[in-house]
Amino acid sequence: MTTFTRRTALLTGGALVVGGLLPWQTASAAPYQVLVFSKTAGFRHDSIPAGIQAIRDLGAANGFTVTATEDSNVFTAAQLAAYKAVVFLSTTGDILNAAQQTAFEAYINGGGGYVGVHAAADTEYDWPWYGQLVGAWFHSHPAIQQVTARVEDRTHQSTAHLGTTWVRTDELYNYRTNPRPNVRVLINLDESTYSGGNMGDHPIAWYHPQGAGRSFYTGFGHTIESYADQAFRRHLLGGIQYAANASATPPVTQIEGEAFTSQSGVQVAGHGGASGGQTLGYIDNGDWAGYAQVSTAGKTGFTARISSGGAGGTIRIRSGSAGGPVLGQVAVPVTGGWDNFQTVSTTLNGAGTGALFLTFSGGSGALFDIDHFGLT
Repeated sequence: MTTFTRRTALLTGGALVVGGLLPWQTASAAPYQVLVFSKTAGFRHDSIPAGIQAIRDLGAANGFTVTATEDSNVFTAAQLAAYKAVVFLSTTGDILNAAQQTAFEAYINGGGGYVGVHAAADTEYDWPWYGQLVGAWFHSHPAIQQVTARVEDRTHQSTAHLGTTWVRTDELYNYRTNPRPNVRVLINLDESTYSGGNMGDHPIAWYHPQGAGRSFYTGFGHTIESYADQAFRRHLLGGIQYAANASATPPVTQIEGEAFTSQSGVQVAGHGGASGGQTLGYIDNGDWAGYAQVSTAGKTGFTARISSGGAGGTIRIRSGSAGGPVLGQVAVPVTGGWDNFQTVSTTLNGAGTGALFLTFSGGSGALFDIDHFGLT
């Protein structure tokens, strides 16, 4: 991190975009419903409950309600019509009968959305239409391990928060065929960074239209820990929003981190990869930053683009003062460098009334930097 002299005076200025939209957003979307289907007729992932809860949390913060079921009888034309998208959450085996398959085909071809997560590719091998929908069927997998994934397309709402690479730990599927000719690949695996890949060109997340509908698939999501990973949750949210044709989230107030109007300890740091080339930096345990120009009234979500070559820590979102009521908090991971940016997000309780204050805690030394953040 570039060296600056500590400042104790108030700093004003910095970029502020009120009512602006983050890169993956358009206009405000009306509330809608999503069905999460997790029936299994083969291997059952112990991460399914965590996945359901994560999607419920994402819905609460982003304008959709979630119904979770393992009852395949919901696959009728009348019942599916209530949902903008259906998430196959680590389903396995033969889970729908012929009539239910026909109803789901009509739903997608008529404009519905499909989200396949992980073992959704280990499902319905004897249904050719489903193979086209998911994009590729499961072949095999090595042991759970860390991988460097390459983000090919950062314009999609499921990847706009990621850098050009994404290092994560998961179970990494090989697929029977390469889906690339028939889909738009979002992320591929660098097989040189782990053991057991057998595809060479190895897509792991993709999307494509099907009929009048939309399909999104991610091969990530085997582990319980995935569903607590803010970057993965944002990836999953973007896929749901795409499939539901409702990629907008509530209007966002986006603020540059360095646009604070009062502070203790923090100061501006220069980073070429940051928005505007600057961040809110030199954050130590107990520091804080205030934003008199930003109201917390009615805010229900907080998202921040962060980096950490230090200890990481916690951001607490407060109303009115640095000691004011805590509206929510979010953990900031170590990203591996001050120029390695990730996005973290959390829900807020909506009880704010005063100006925004961010307080910071963690270990010793510099904790993390904040590039910009948004309130919904």
